[in-house]
Amino acid sequence: MASMGASESITKPDVGYKDGILTGTAEEIAACAMTRKRMRADVIKVLAGEGRSQRALAAHVVQLVSEQKPELVVEFAPQLTDALFRPEAQTRWRALSALEAIARVNAKAIDKTIPHAVTSLHDVDSGIVRLSAFRLLCEYGGTTNRRSETVWPYIDEALRVYHGDPEFPHMLTAVHRLVSCSASDEVKAAAVSRLKFDADNASGVIGHRAKLILACAAPPPKTRKKKQAATD
Repeated sequence: MASMGASESITKPDVGYKDGILTGTAEEIAACAMTRKRMRADVIKVLAGEGRSQRALAAHVVQLVSEQKPELVVEFAPQLTDALFRPEAQTRWRALSALEAIARVNAKAIDKTIPHAVTSLHDVDSGIVRLSAFRLLCEYGGTTNRRSETVWPYIDEALRVYHGDPEFPHMLTAVHRLVSCSASDEVKAAAVSRLKFDADNASGVIGHRAKLILACAAPPPKTRKKKQAATD
């Protein structure tokens, strides 16, 4: 069979945006978006569009950009928050992941996101959406004492309600990050109280991660200062 000629070869569509449609893989579009502001704006337009597959692709692109250069997507925090109301779980959890990345560099930009993240924490359809919301709340709470106290009641409730769920070990990783950062002493003490049973009784990953949280959050033991021996 004769080989296909150059004129007959199948050409790959260009990476870009045209007539409301993104073309290319998420990785290709993200690479373009990291160097072109117009491309980033086009991706955000698609995120608010009507096509589910295109919205999911746009959310994936924003997530990839946020993982490498979160400062490039800070301005889109309101649009990412709006994406939490899309029907497909893939768009929701990827938007939450991008918002988590924003929290690391500019937590104030997502102040208005937090009530909607709390709603996502109780998503009835998707465990990964609930986990992504939990991670976002922990990341946000770890930025200041005040923020940690704002979100801790929701984190504490989730630790109780979702205990034993497949996502629970990953939730503990997020709590460890929370107490390792700028959580208040009150929140650290509450984390110790909540997870002491798992630290003392659970085996495997859960027990190990609970112990890490207690080691990080528990106040150091008080020690008596030894009296210096009198010297001549």
